[in-house]
Amino acid sequence: MVVDQLSEVFDLVEIRGLLSGGFAVRGPWVSRAVVHDPLKLIAVVCGRARLTADGIGGPIGLEPGDVAILNNRSWLELRGGTGDGPPREVMPEENDPSIHITGADLGTDDVVIGGRVDLNPAGRALLLQALPPVAHVRASAATATNLRGCLDRLFHEAAGNRIGSAFALRQYGQLLLLEVLRAYVEQAQLPSGWLRALTDERLRPALTLMHTEPGRPWRLDELAHAAAMSRTSFAERFRTVAGMPPLTYLNRWRMLLAQRALRDGDVRIGSLASDLGFSSESAFSTAFKRAVGESPLRYRHRVRNQLSARTGS
Repeated sequence: MVVDQLSEVFDLVEIRGLLSGGFAVRGPWVSRAVVHDPLKLIAVVCGRARLTADGIGGPIGLEPGDVAILNNRSWLELRGGTGDGPPREVMPEENDPSIHITGADLGTDDVVIGGRVDLNPAGRALLLQALPPVAHVRASAATATNLRGCLDRLFHEAAGNRIGSAFALRQYGQLLLLEVLRAYVEQAQLPSGWLRALTDERLRPALTLMHTEPGRPWRLDELAHAAAMSRTSFAERFRTVAGMPPLTYLNRWRMLLAQRALRDGDVRIGSLASDLGFSSESAFSTAFKRAVGESPLRYRHRVRNQLSARTGS
């Protein structure tokens, strides 16, 4: 299933949706910010806003329940509200989304929540390539029915300031990101890349084989047969949809699996090489260094040292 494969990729690239700020305001308002995160989330809980950012043609209108993902933008501006007088400058408090949301009136206020997407370097390369400069997810679309409910639950948790809210917000932030991506792939024409490939019905049987048995030496004709296509048609469609040939995709999938195994386990390099279909430890190490930029052992030591430094162990 597509969802299973998407979940597997989420786990591999350690993707997390995290809330980072929010505000409730009535009357004309404007909010400007420098964007430091590669992937920034903006969600309009209620009210309306016009989003502007560098590198886009013009303002994007955000309706109630809409979410935008900014991809590698350096600044953003949001404007909203009605009434006379100059707009009020709003500066959302970073890393505490409840500060300016508590006490919000959904009947009169504009409520905006901001967040970021955290993921490891492999995930950053995958997701940034799969999304446009601004991915606009419309809550009004039939495919976004769960998104509206998820956003409402997140708002009420942030506004309620209840015991355990920090933990709950982390979970809702994760679910919100998943619902955003689910809705987006149904609403938009995705650029070539892994996200588009995972949602392509005709390629699904071949992708399932590669994901289920990554260590098998798959031949192009076997994958084409699984997709009920000729070898040439399959290769052309795969390159168009995924942005790379099938066997290149397979190798990149193996490298993602290798990075997870090296981060999370104590598997021997030789055993890992065999499990992933490489003829020798040397061949695997060469392929890993070409894809990741360092040897498997060096990668393992580095990421584990970083994890120890973060956890203080």
